[in-house]
Amino acid sequence: SEKVEDNTDANMEGALIARDRVGVQDFVLLDSHTSETAFLNNLRKRYQENLIYTYIGTLLVSVNPYKELDIYTVTQMQLYRGVNFFELPPHLYAIADNAYRVMCSEYNNHFILISGESGAGKTEASKKILQYYAVTCPTTEQLQIVRDRLLLSNPVLEAFGNAKTLRNDNSSRFGKYMDIQFDFKGEPVGGHILSYLIEKSRVVHQNHGERNFHIFYQLLEGGDKDLLCWLGLERNPQKYAYLIQGRCAKVFSINDKNDWKIVRKAFSIIDFTEKDIEHLFGIVASVLHLGNIQFEEDSNGHAIIRDGTQIKWISKLLGVHLSILQEALTHRKIEARSEEVLSPLNVDLAFYARDAVAKAIYGRTFTWLVNKINSSLANKDSTRKTVIGLLDIYGFEVLDTNSFEQFCINYCNEKLQQLLIEMTLKAEQEEYELEGIEWEPIPYFNNKIICDLVEQKHKGIISILDEECLRPGEATDLSFLEKLEEKVGDHAHFVTRKLADQKTRKSIDWVDFRLLHYAGEVTYCAVGFLEKNNDLLYRNLKEVLCNSKNGIIRDCFLLSELDNRRRPETVATQFKNSLMSLIEILMSKEPSYVRCIKPNENKEPGKFDDYLIRHQVKYLGLMEHLRVRRAGFAYRRKYELFLQRYKSLCPATWPHWHGPAAEGVERLIKHIGYKPEEYKLGRTKIFIRFPKTLFATEDAFEFRKHLLVSRLQAKYKGCLGKREYKKKREAAIKLEACWRGALARKEAKKRTWAVQIIRKFINGFINRKKPLCPENMEFVRLVQYNYLMKLRDHIPKNVLDKSWLQPPSILEETSEMLQKICIRSLVRKYCRGVTAERKVQLQQKVVASAIFRGKKEGYLQSINQPFMDTRLKENDVNPKVLQLIHGEKIKYVTPVIKYDRNGFKARDRLLVLTQSSAYVVEMAKIKQKIDYATLKGNGGSHTLSTCFLDTSRDGDSTTSLGSLFQYLTTLSV
Repeated sequence: SEKVEDNTDANMEGALIARDRVGVQDFVLLDSHTSETAFLNNLRKRYQENLIYTYIGTLLVSVNPYKELDIYTVTQMQLYRGVNFFELPPHLYAIADNAYRVMCSEYNNHFILISGESGAGKTEASKKILQYYAVTCPTTEQLQIVRDRLLLSNPVLEAFGNAKTLRNDNSSRFGKYMDIQFDFKGEPVGGHILSYLIEKSRVVHQNHGERNFHIFYQLLEGGDKDLLCWLGLERNPQKYAYLIQGRCAKVFSINDKNDWKIVRKAFSIIDFTEKDIEHLFGIVASVLHLGNIQFEEDSNGHAIIRDGTQIKWISKLLGVHLSILQEALTHRKIEARSEEVLSPLNVDLAFYARDAVAKAIYGRTFTWLVNKINSSLANKDSTRKTVIGLLDIYGFEVLDTNSFEQFCINYCNEKLQQLLIEMTLKAEQEEYELEGIEWEPIPYFNNKIICDLVEQKHKGIISILDEECLRPGEATDLSFLEKLEEKVGDHAHFVTRKLADQKTRKSIDWVDFRLLHYAGEVTYCAVGFLEKNNDLLYRNLKEVLCNSKNGIIRDCFLLSELDNRRRPETVATQFKNSLMSLIEILMSKEPSYVRCIKPNENKEPGKFDDYLIRHQVKYLGLMEHLRVRRAGFAYRRKYELFLQRYKSLCPATWPHWHGPAAEGVERLIKHIGYKPEEYKLGRTKIFIRFPKTLFATEDAFEFRKHLLVSRLQAKYKGCLGKREYKKKREAAIKLEACWRGALARKEAKKRTWAVQIIRKFINGFINRKKPLCPENMEFVRLVQYNYLMKLRDHIPKNVLDKSWLQPPSILEETSEMLQKICIRSLVRKYCRGVTAERKVQLQQKVVASAIFRGKKEGYLQSINQPFMDTRLKENDVNPKVLQLIHGEKIKYVTPVIKYDRNGFKARDRLLVLTQSSAYVVEMAKIKQKIDYATLKGNGGSHTLSTCFLDTSRDGDSTTSLGSLFQYLTTLSV
C-alpha cells in the first residue's frame, strides 16, 4: 500500500504541465476541491478535449466518449508498460500496469473495482484491462491458451448475462468478479470468476424498449438452419413471447449474427464439448418454448395447456417425460403428513409455475456456465500465486420504478462505498502516522447507518423481508410494507407514505417505501418483493428437472435437493452473504478504483449533461473520496524526489546538495518562501497543503527550466562539437597511419621487386651470350625491346637517308633484316606516292639530266627541283603582245637575255611559246617569230638554246631551260 501511494505522489508532476489548457489531470490538485461546480468544470474541460480519464489520487474517473478513440492500441499499451503512475497522462492502462508492477515487486494481491451506472463503460473497461494484461505480460505458447480463454470468457458471459436496456445496449445484468492468477514470474496462468445476482426476472419480463438476454436473439439470428430445425425454433423472434415484451427485438446497433460467431468460437477455445453445446442450446430453446405455452381454464376452473406443440419440444430438448412435465406445469404436489397430494393449479398459478421454471433453469444454467469457464481457466499447479481481481459491478440505479433488483444493487453500492471510504481513510491515516504528521479528523458521511438498516440481523430490511417470506399464512407485499413501518419506521433514512410529512407524502405511493442512500433518495415499489425474494420452484417441477437427460440440467438440479426438507435461503439472503464474502475478498487485497460516468442519456459523442453527471458524481462518492484525499494535504513527495526536481530553484541546492535530503528540502522551501501553514515536514516526505503553493513552485520551476535548458543546450552543443572534432581527429590520425603504412608496404614491395629484377638482369647479362634459356631470357627480351623502341625513333624518313641505329651483337641479323624491310617499305611508299603527272616529269628529268649533266655548275643542287609549267603568267605579258598573238594559246613564258652579236650587249626579252610558234618579245613588240615547223633536228634546238640564256633571280638557268626543254619535247612528241 505504501508503495502504491509513493508511486502516486512521486509522479504528480505530470498533472501540473498542461493544467491551463485542459484542466488538472488529478482532482486532488483542484484549489476548490470542495466545490462540485469546479469538479464538473474540470471534468467538462477535459472531456471536450477527448481526455476521458482523470485521477483522484489512485482512483481513475472515466467518462464514456461514445466514440472510438485511438488510445487503446498496442503502441499505447507498450507506452504505459513499466512507467510510474503519474509519469504519463491518466489512463486505464496506468491503473492496470501499476497494480501489476506492485503485485510483482511486493508479491501481494490486488483488485481493481470498476463501478458506474449502466452505459457508463464498465464492461468495456474490464475488457481493456484484460487485453492489456494479455498483450504486455510475459507468456509462453502454453500460457497463450489461458490468455485466449480469459479474453473469450467475456463474450460468452455477455451473451448469457447482458441485455439491452433503456440506458445501455450491452448492459451487464449480473455482477462479475474475476481473479486473474499470476505465477512468480508475472505470467498469467489461470483465472476464476464469481457472479452475483443474475437478473432472472428479465427472462420472463422486459420493460418497454428493453430486450431479453442477448443469447436468445443471437441463436435465432446466427444459428444455422439445421440447428434451429433440431431445436424446433423459427428465425423470427416475434414468434416468442419472452422476446417481444419490450417491443424492440431487432436493434440496429447490435449485430447479433456477428456476435453469435464470436460466441461459437469462444465455446471451442474455452473447452466446451459438442455435447455441452448441444445441451446448452437445448436449454436456451426450452426457455423460448416455455414462454409460448398458454393455459386456459377447464370446466372446473383448473389450468390446462391449450396447445401441446411447445411442451413436446421441451420434453425432447430437456429429456423429460412428456406427461410428467405436463402434469408438473398444471399441478402442485402438497405434502400432508405422510401423504403427497397433487393439487390442480388455476391459470394464474400455472403461469407462475411456467415462469418459475424458465427463471430457475436459466439462472442455474448461468451458474453452471460460470463454473464451466472456471474449470477451463483453473490452474492445476499448487505453487503459490498472486492475483489481480477485476470487479465489474452494477452502479447505483435510480429508475422510474425501482423494484427488488434495484434494492439489491443499491445495497451493494452502499457496501462498496463504505469499503472505499474506509480503505482510503485507513491508507491516509496510516501514512500520516508513519510520517509523524498530526491526524486531523475528516468530516464525511459514514453510510454504515444505511448498511445496517438493510442488513442488520433481525432488524434490517432483508431480515424483515425473509420473515414475511417464511412465515405461515398469507404474506403479501403490503403486509411486508406494514412490517417495515412497524420495525424501522423510526429510522432517519427510511420513509413511507404513512410516515412521511404532508409535503413528502405526495411523491410516495401507498405501495412504496423510500431509502435515503448516501447518493440520494430512492423510492422502491414493494410490489413483487416477496415473490422475487422467495424464488420458489414447486417440488414436483424440481423432481421433473432432477430426472432430466440433459446433462447440464442434471448438474444444476441435484437429487440431493429433494431429500433436503429445509427451506432454501432467500435471494436477498444469498446476495447479502455473497456480498459479505466479496467484501472479505476485497479487504484482503490492495485496491485500485475505476469510476465510470455516463455523460448523457442519448449516447451522443461530445454531449456533457451537467445534471446527469452531477447526479453520478454524487452517488459514486467522488466528492467524498476527493475530500478524504485532500483532508490533510494536496501533495506529498519524498524528500529525495522533491529535491531532485526543484533543486535548481535555490543556489544552495543547485547543482548538487551534499547533505541529508530533508535539510536540503528545508533550505529550498525557505529560499522559495513557503509559509508555515502551507507545508509540513514528515519523516521521509514533504506535505504541501494547498495546490496553489505547488503550482507556484511548478511555475517557477518551468521558468527556471527554460534558463537551464538554454545553458544546457549551449554546453551540449559545445560538447557535441568537441566530440565531433575528437572523432574527426582520431579518424584523421588513423587514416594517416593507415595510409603511411600502405605507402611503406608499397615502397617495400617495390624495393623487393626492384632487387629481384636487378638480380635477374645481372644474371641475364652474365649469360647473355648463351643460347636463349631461362637465365638470360628476360634480359634478352629487354635488350630486344629497348633496341626496337629506340629504333622506332631513329628509322630513316626517306630512301636517300642511309643512317641506321647500331644494333647490339645479339640483334645484328635482326637489324639487317629490319633495315632491308625498312628500305623496301620506303621505296614502296615513295613509288606509291608518285602521281602519273609526276612520273612523266621525272622521265623528262632523266632526259634533261642526260643533256645537262656535267655541263653546268650546281647541277646536282638543281636535280631535286621540279620543272615549272611557266615562269610568268599570262597576266605578266603586255596586253598588246597578247593581241598580236591572238588566236594562239600561250603555253610557256620566260624572261631571257639576248646578246647582240656585235659587242655582246645584253638585252632583256620575253620568250613566249605557243602551241605552234615561239616569240621573242621586247616590251610591247614581237621582235621575232619562230615556227616550230622550221626547226629541224638538234641543230635548231641547239641554236635556240645557245641564243637565249635564262636570267631567273635564283640564277638557276637549268630549271628554266629544263622547263623549256620539257615543253619542246612535248611538242616534238
